[in-house]
Amino acid sequence: MSRVRADEEEYWHSSKFRAFTFDDEDDELSQLKESKRAVNSLRDIVDDDDDDLERVSWSGEPVGSISWSIKETASDSTSSLDSRDSSLQKGSSSYAALPKQASSYSLSSLFKGRNKLSSFQSLSDALTDTGVKNYAPELRRPKAEYKDYSSDWSPKDTVRRMQRGKVCSLERFRSLQDKLVLLDEAVAGHDGNVITAVLIFLKRTLRREILFRELEVRQVALCHLIHFLRETGEQKFLLDLLRFLDRTEEVALSQYREHLNIQDVEKRREFLKGCIGLPFSAEDTSHIQDHYTLLERQIIIEANDRHLEMAGQSELFRKYPRKASILNMPLVTTLFYSCFYHYTEAEGMFSSPTNLKKTFKIPDKQYVLTALAARAKLRAWGDVDALLTTKNWLGYTKKKAPIGFHRVVEILQRNNAPVQVLQEYVRLVEDVETRLNLATKYKCHDVVIETLIDLKDRIQLTAYKCKVERGSAEEEKIHSILNN
Repeated sequence: MSRVRADEEEYWHSSKFRAFTFDDEDDELSQLKESKRAVNSLRDIVDDDDDDLERVSWSGEPVGSISWSIKETASDSTSSLDSRDSSLQKGSSSYAALPKQASSYSLSSLFKGRNKLSSFQSLSDALTDTGVKNYAPELRRPKAEYKDYSSDWSPKDTVRRMQRGKVCSLERFRSLQDKLVLLDEAVAGHDGNVITAVLIFLKRTLRREILFRELEVRQVALCHLIHFLRETGEQKFLLDLLRFLDRTEEVALSQYREHLNIQDVEKRREFLKGCIGLPFSAEDTSHIQDHYTLLERQIIIEANDRHLEMAGQSELFRKYPRKASILNMPLVTTLFYSCFYHYTEAEGMFSSPTNLKKTFKIPDKQYVLTALAARAKLRAWGDVDALLTTKNWLGYTKKKAPIGFHRVVEILQRNNAPVQVLQEYVRLVEDVETRLNLATKYKCHDVVIETLIDLKDRIQLTAYKCKVERGSAEEEKIHSILNN
């Protein structure tokens, strides 16, 4: 071991560089001889008891030791320029280890592409080895497919290939300038899918501040990204983008949209209460306030009506059971529910229709339309008449319909109103042609006859006589008018 240590120290303290003289041979042979001596000395240092250790390749077969690879490297580097005699001398010492059992391939021979001499190869075969390299067949992708993934496509060519549905890797666009050129080419291509794909790549590879700053001057790409974030539900990223753009109202609206994801009604009410203070416009602020107030009313009405329904104290709930909860319903639905179950309640009650109309400033047209549909569904014709009757300042009453009496007739007919009720409101339709069409359609014979008499249209009256039942009162009435 002392000899090995001394040789090791001598190797590390020695140098292969010498002082320059004109007598030096600056040729390849002298350099190769110097390399040969260095390799041989390194082989002597390493070539110790490690030869007894067995190495395992990736395939699981044992291979030669490290010293074997070093010997092979040394012999290979000197075989091309040294003479045949010196090669045989060195070969005699190297091939002394041939009887040792080893794999037919070593790592160095695999990387070089040549076969390692096996233990069954004779010395003469080894000496006559010409060093022919045997390569394994290389398996490659088709050239066209390899070109799709690896070619140096320009941003414009990349966008064109993406438009044709080709697979293109965007990872090679690493600089900010290349990424922005790619985005500009995608926008110029007017393909939303390509623009979105490029934006996803930029979103993943750029810092938010840089991405936001560049998108601020690219409105088309910015709109695509905002729409994409809303569709995918990336709320935090969207809020950061809108804050950077100083769009305070959009930030508030985006936060307000979060109430849709809250299922618990009490938590939603508290969330809406917190949204009232967000920087909305004046009109939007009133809407948020109405939403919060409406949800509060719905919670109160739902609790009371559920108690009445379970106790069975209300005949209306027994006859017309509730089909769904009123919670989180729109204002119009809440008004219809109130007109259906709580129409006669005093204005001071939260569930009163008049209270809802006053609180939320519901227009007369909307209120009449909703209340008419609710009372007609219950076939409460007296309430319908009272709803459409008004008094003037002299105390005279008259029928008035903000939605038009033609719509009143359609709603009543849809709810199977009797002919007598329909005729009363068909007569109130001002347009003669519309009145005649409605009366004919819904078989209001008296109104048809009266309208044709006013028009003095004997031909149509004669033709209409054939449409009524024979022997009916309407036929006798038409016959009497025609003979007069």
